[in-house]
Parts: sequence; structure tokens; C-alpha cells
Amino acid sequence: MQSKISFKNDYSEGAHPNILNLLSQTNLDQEAGYGEDNLSLKAKSFIKKRINNPDAEIYFVSGGTQANMLVISHLLKPYESVIAADTGHIEVHETGAIENTGHKINCIPNKDGKISIQGIQAALDFHTDNHMVKPAMVYISQCTEIGSIYSKAELEEISSFCKSNGLILFVDGARLATALTSGYADLNIEDLAILADVFYIGATKNAGLLGEAIVFKNKELAHGFDYYIKQKGALMAKGRILGAQFYALFDDNLFFDLGKHANQMAAKIADAFQSRGFEFSSKPVSNQIFPILPYSAIKELHKKYEFYVWQKLDGDKAVVRIVTSWATAESAIDQFIADLPQAF
Repeated sequence: MQSKISFKNDYSEGAHPNILNLLSQTNLDQEAGYGEDNLSLKAKSFIKKRINNPDAEIYFVSGGTQANMLVISHLLKPYESVIAADTGHIEVHETGAIENTGHKINCIPNKDGKISIQGIQAALDFHTDNHMVKPAMVYISQCTEIGSIYSKAELEEISSFCKSNGLILFVDGARLATALTSGYADLNIEDLAILADVFYIGATKNAGLLGEAIVFKNKELAHGFDYYIKQKGALMAKGRILGAQFYALFDDNLFFDLGKHANQMAAKIADAFQSRGFEFSSKPVSNQIFPILPYSAIKELHKKYEFYVWQKLDGDKAVVRIVTSWATAESAIDQFIADLPQAF
């Protein structure tokens, strides 16, 4: 058993009790397989109602890398590529999963973890003929890899640009709960369902045992995806397990309440860092924060707490990543704050 308090990620804990209770209560019910069970069907209806799109097509898969790989490789032709930030999850943290499907990632510079239409245009301008791959999709994540979020205006601009240029807009929503409930957010899930062609809703990092819900805006875009999921080994016979995650999270406001809690715990830590004179590599707006600490402070804090050293800086300092979760206890936050030094 782990003795240290972990701020390494938002999936260290198991699952919210509502999910476990639902699984227990329905455990001996005989259900159809492969996502045709009552829990999965009802969960999909909950999501469709929440996004205000009865025509959406929804598919449950086990994890984020799987969702990214399935969506991108299904929607792109063999000679097409995907545009993403050079810090994007598909570029940095998925072990070449997208390239392994035969698709190139066209990386463009990020600003605070986000991309702009100017960067997208530059990628289009560079790829001039059939001797090069053809960019056909834009991938962003909400939240980004460094915890920042796209505003409604930013996403509207990217969405409009993609439509004008025949590009598919795909939004990675592994941490969508914290993105939508950030104190800085002005974008809701209904907006996202309009602006993105396809996105997914992450349960793995927001109280689920596992699971991401891939949402296609319309049936035409999703055509054949059920075959593709099966062919790639991602169709679970006991699909009810995935359905139960989203049934419990979307039966009421639980999905959003838990994201808000994670944000509130991170904000409390961020305020403590700021009050002690520490700076951040990026503005803290979600449940991932990136303070800059001297190695002496990192060494002391590591005696009692787990967190990642994210980026080494010149001199004796580094950026660290602190992540809170749906289950982070406020008492753990208070203990961590009590152990924070003053900035040197």
C-alpha cells in the first residue's frame, strides 16, 4: 500500500462509490453483450440529452489512447495526416500509436499548450502536393497537456477555420470534466458538441474505473465505426462495465460535480504557492498545475508526496506537475500546504 500522498495523476484512486454500487446492484442481471445492454443504452441517452443532440452517435471504449487511435485512424484516408500541438498527447505520450496506424502527425507550435488558426494554416501551406501527406484533421485536447483550456471564442475560431478548409475537428476530452468546470471556463458541453465534429468524454480521469465515450456529431461521420472498433479489438463483450461508468456519471450532475471538486482542490494549492512567492510555468486554471520549485524544496516534498518533475530549468529549479482528482481529500491539501516552504 502506498504511504505517500500522491499528486501524480487523477486516476490513482479506483472509482466513485455510485459506480461501484451500480455494478454491484446489477451484477447478476443478465444483459446483452457488446454494448447493447440496458446500462449502456441508457447512458448514451443521458449523454445525448446532456449535449442536446439526439442524432449523435456514441461509442464506449476503454481508454484515451485507444480512443485517439480509433478515431484518427478510422476517419483519415491512408495518405492523410492530423495536425496537433507539439505538446499534444498523441505526439508526446502515446508511444507512436498514431504513427503506428500509418498516419503522420503534423506538429505545430503551441502557445500555453494551445494551437491557433495561424499555426494550422502554416501546416496547410507547407503541404503543397501529392508528394506529401495531406492534412485532414485537427486534434486538440481540452484540457491541454499543461492544464490550460480553450475558451469558447478560441474553439469557435478553430471550428470555423476547420469547416472552411475541409478539416475534421477532433477534441480529446480525457480531462473534459475539469475543463468544463474550471473557474475560467466559458464553454459548456453543448457548445463542444456543436463546434467539434467528434470528441470524447473521459471517465478514466474523472471517477470511472475505466472508459471514454466517443461522440460523433452525426451518423454519417460515424459510418462503419462499429465495425472498426470490433476489428481493432476494442469492442468489449461485457460492454455493460463501460456503460455503468457513464450511467452513474450522467444520471445526474455527478460528472461535473467531481470535475469541479478536482479544480477546487488544485486552486487551493495554487493559491498557497502564489502566497509563498512561487511562480508557475503556465497559469493554473484546472486540476493540473505547474509551479516552479528549487530542487531543495522538491527533495523535501518528495519525502511525503508523489508528483512529477515535469521540466528541468536552468540553475537549481524545475517545473513540477501537481494533479488533483475527484477524490482528493481537503485534509491532504491542507497537509501539503502546511509543508510548503517559502520561495527562496
